[in-house]
Amino acid sequence: MNRRSESIRNKLLPAGALCLLVLVWWGLAASGVIPNYMLPSPADVFGAFIRDFPVLLSHAGVSLTEAAYGLGIGTLLAFALACAMDRFALLEKAGLPLLVITQTIPTVAIAPLLVLWMGFGMEPKITLVVITTFFPIAIGLLDGFKRADPDAVALLKSMNATRGQIFRHVKLPAALPHFFSGLRVSASYAVVGAVIAEWLGGFEGLGVYMTRVRKAYAFDKMFAVIILVVIVSLLLMKLVSIIRNAAMPWLRYRQEGTGSN
Repeated sequence: MNRRSESIRNKLLPAGALCLLVLVWWGLAASGVIPNYMLPSPADVFGAFIRDFPVLLSHAGVSLTEAAYGLGIGTLLAFALACAMDRFALLEKAGLPLLVITQTIPTVAIAPLLVLWMGFGMEPKITLVVITTFFPIAIGLLDGFKRADPDAVALLKSMNATRGQIFRHVKLPAALPHFFSGLRVSASYAVVGAVIAEWLGGFEGLGVYMTRVRKAYAFDKMFAVIILVVIVSLLLMKLVSIIRNAAMPWLRYRQEGTGSN
């Protein structure tokens, strides 16, 4: 019963905070403290969201395609890189600082160069999503590999296990929680990265749509796009959590066992 009450409370607190934020937003818009053309009311944004929903869905499909391709390529790249760095210590010492440097460069500064080199198609958007998403996954995997139980590794080595067997039975299971933590972060970055890349050129996508409505000073539609990006990002994070629970059922059982004590 206590566990159920805690679960309800954990859901009500974020919902209450969100409702409070919307009420403050509504109050600021209604009071005229901030002009309506700068901060449209929630009602105006909701109306724009409903009216333009088919158009938003069409553009969202393009942005989601770019995000999916970029996230998939970024995940594969991060997995391969983390495995190589775990296998070769010299590669880790040489490559890890370079990985960190790639994350210090603002994506807004990279995007124009990618558009200049690759054109206005999907390629620069996907590339930017890859750059944005692979780092959290690679670092999470590398940290997970290092947290593998050394006693279990030593035991398998004493039984003449191969590197592949040690990786499969010890290192990979140890790294899975860190992998999914990084993947949740990267999933939220993926859509944002695609939208940022679309700001600087393209024909379709939520970023292109935002640029058009911004030039028309239709800020209610801009807020509608922002809300849609937030919803899509939250859904992607929830999808990653569902996949994590399916791939690691023992975590759920462990949590249930802890809650029942």
